[in-house]
Amino acid sequence: MADADRPQIYLITPPVFDLDTFPDRLAAVLDAAEVACVRLTMANREEDDIARAADTLRMVAHARDVALVIDRHVQMVDRLGLDGVHLPDGGRNTRKHRKDLGPDAIIGAFCGASRHDGINAAEAGADYVSFGPIGLTALGDGTRAEFELFQWWSEMIEVPVVAEGALSPELIAALAPVTDFFAFGEEVWRHDDAPAALRALIAAMG
Repeated sequence: MADADRPQIYLITPPVFDLDTFPDRLAAVLDAAEVACVRLTMANREEDDIARAADTLRMVAHARDVALVIDRHVQMVDRLGLDGVHLPDGGRNTRKHRKDLGPDAIIGAFCGASRHDGINAAEAGADYVSFGPIGLTALGDGTRAEFELFQWWSEMIEVPVVAEGALSPELIAALAPVTDFFAFGEEVWRHDDAPAALRALIAAMG
């Protein structure tokens, strides 16, 4: 597959990271390959901590013309100059958030393996729909987003689709023809050499 036909890269931050060191790790990964978007996803629920992290990572991402969206914290988008929000609940309230944030904000919706939720989110104004997990994971209820879901979506729906969760090189190779984005998180960050890990995942696309 030619480079122009490859899915784009969507990077997810680790749920826990050291703000003294992680911005440099993120910068190194963003410099290693073309990344379309970064999603800030934090286990920490303290608003001040999230805002401080968002401020710092926004500067890293925007310096490289990469969009930064935040997981679930809609109220922080305008306040912190972020590019949009990722909704983890199947896109519920997408229509309201679109009205509040305006037409230029990125709004994405994670829809698990539900075609129904995906369609609802797309019709409500989501800029992308995310399905997953793709591979086996201890998280969730064991439901996986299968190849057929992405194949159907790519043939029937114009809204871009993101594949995320427990991605292996084999799964990446299989899904590359039928997804618009791959979202990589721990697949990258669990390695000491995160830039090399990302390059290897990209190579798996073919």
